[in-house]
Amino acid sequence: MRQGRRDGFREFAAGRSGHLYRSACLLASGDTHLAEDLVQETLGRMYLLWGRISRIDNPAAYAQTVLVREFLTHRRRRSAGERPVGELPDRGAADGDADPALRMTLLEALGRLSPKDRAVLVLRYWEDRSVEETADAMNASSAAVRTRTSRALGRLREQLGGNLAEFAER
Repeated sequence: MRQGRRDGFREFAAGRSGHLYRSACLLASGDTHLAEDLVQETLGRMYLLWGRISRIDNPAAYAQTVLVREFLTHRRRRSAGERPVGELPDRGAADGDADPALRMTLLEALGRLSPKDRAVLVLRYWEDRSVEETADAMNASSAAVRTRTSRALGRLREQLGGNLAEFAER
């Protein structure tokens, strides 16, 4: 029984780690080291719960919630005051048609938002979650999520200039 549970977790972790990592990279504003740490911590917490996972309707969604809460908790810790210096290293695009300049512009703009603003935008628009799902993941009310989303989008528009259409046309 124990071996079957381990195999089930390994299969889950292998299938979800890429998606968790991409979400963590967005939450961490491109800081891949922090993203790796967040995913590792998330999977560690999921492993501890794996024996009781049958009570969770959607383990993948629960893992995303754990990831967001780990990110928000990390931002509150004293050691989270570290900031990377210098420019990000050149990286090849993951997709053949991805625009690296647009990606960097968006990551930099997301990085200038507060952690909660960043989390609400990633959950709502990257993860395509509903207001209620986002509220549940962030331990907030639906009204607070709607307000934070509106304000975060406003801040993002200010940073990117009023006209987001120029970025979408690339």
